[in-house]
Amino acid sequence: MNTFLWGVLPYLAAVLLVSGLVWRYRYDKFGWTTRSSEIYESRLLNIASPMFHYGILFVLAGHLMGLFVPASWTDAVGLDEHAYHLVSLFAGCAAGSLAVAGILMLLYRRRRNAAVFRATTRNDKLMYVVLLGAIVLGLVAKLMHSSVSEGYDYRTTIAPWARSLFTLRPDVGLMADVPLAFRLHAVVGLALFALLPYTRLVHMFSAPVQYLFRPYIVYRSRGPEQLADRAPKRGWERIKY
Repeated sequence: MNTFLWGVLPYLAAVLLVSGLVWRYRYDKFGWTTRSSEIYESRLLNIASPMFHYGILFVLAGHLMGLFVPASWTDAVGLDEHAYHLVSLFAGCAAGSLAVAGILMLLYRRRRNAAVFRATTRNDKLMYVVLLGAIVLGLVAKLMHSSVSEGYDYRTTIAPWARSLFTLRPDVGLMADVPLAFRLHAVVGLALFALLPYTRLVHMFSAPVQYLFRPYIVYRSRGPEQLADRAPKRGWERIKY
């Protein structure tokens, strides 16, 4: 089981992620959307959506830094282990709490608004459960094994294991003694990655890059004096009564 969870499951999740994105892009381009329900209700959405998106972006940034930036790099810029621990504890918990609050508000809106609830699919319900579970488990793991003075140093176990996946030589032994809460968080996180292409969260892989390079659209009002005095084209003659 240890070999399967930390040496096989990450690659299964990666295969489902990549193949799902390719399939969705080729055969479901019109479904590659958030299926926004703003038309049904916008007041609560304008509060909950920024809370969730800002929270989840900071959570993602924290994970990328914690997993893929070695301790020697942060030490080199003057951020020692204790300072890094405090940033991870307070900033991470704040970002996770903001994301959870946003999700709970979105769930309340989706359940209380009949039109929004009718537009909710089974995939949406599963996505909310897995997404909320991943964030909550991360908060629980952090708070269970941390205090202001010290905390579990995942940069000596989980982080090297995560980096070893990219060399195709996963060091599954590093995860053997990791606290259970962190391991549960990792498993649910992998499940979330596998589900991404098949839910509305697929929009996180979209970016309006073409918008930056599109030609300008110029709107001008033209009065009769600006129009040339020419005969109408054939088929466009005015109807005379």
